Amino acid sequence: MHILQLVADTSDPMTIAELSKLSGYPRPTVYRTVAALLAERLLAEHPHTGRLTLGPRLIQLASRSWGRSELRLAAVEALKQLRDVTGETVHLAVPNGQHMVYIEKLESPSAVQMNSRIGTNVSLHSTAVGKAYLAMLDRASQQAVLETLPQPLPHYMPNTVKDLKGLRVLLEQARQRGWAVDDEENEAGIYCFGAPIVGRDGMPVAAISVSTLRFRQKPDPETAYVAPLLQACRVISQRLAETPALSSADML
Repeated sequence: MHILQLVADTSDPMTIAELSKLSGYPRPTVYRTVAALLAERLLAEHPHTGRLTLGPRLIQLASRSWGRSELRLAAVEALKQLRDVTGETVHLAVPNGQHMVYIEKLESPSAVQMNSRIGTNVSLHSTAVGKAYLAMLDRASQQAVLETLPQPLPHYMPNTVKDLKGLRVLLEQARQRGWAVDDEENEAGIYCFGAPIVGRDGMPVAAISVSTLRFRQKPDPETAYVAPLLQACRVISQRLAETPALSSADML
């Protein structure tokens, strides 16, 4: 899994030698592991350069998992309505350790598109979906997650929160109003609003964001973006409450 994750996370395909150096494993171990993954078509090797990419079987498995995600299926209609009402890009994300991972993305009809994609891991501390999820956890669960975050917090943009003290302030603000923001904390010019989806027990299980370009943001964002976002979250949360099978971890 570590080898697969390294291949998935690198922007350029690597050779086995490069992968061995990055992984920290002995080269013979990496060669054996890669050979097994190639045999199962979980990795693919370029015939001329020997560089490695994710294989077709892994992509097929991921596609099936994504297509059968019960949470995504429960949310898709509300997400489409949210995208259409706001005219902006909408993401659905679920917690994944120290990150959130996008499991659905509906693009804005605008000619300007966002770089994010399904399967992308994004930080808890700098995204609207991450802060919305963290803010609605009970205090003990929130503290447990915060203790796992790297220190100092990764800094992506001038507006990115720098430490846990500042993050706790932002989380309390989000908790009080029921939604969080990403104020150009990951990408220049991108402003996002995020809110949680909760399960039957009232605990957050996912989050939705609406992402807009700052230069075209509407003059009353709470009416234009936040109100329909909260409505979408209520609709999906209600559906989860009415369908017990969708309120467990298996739905993800």
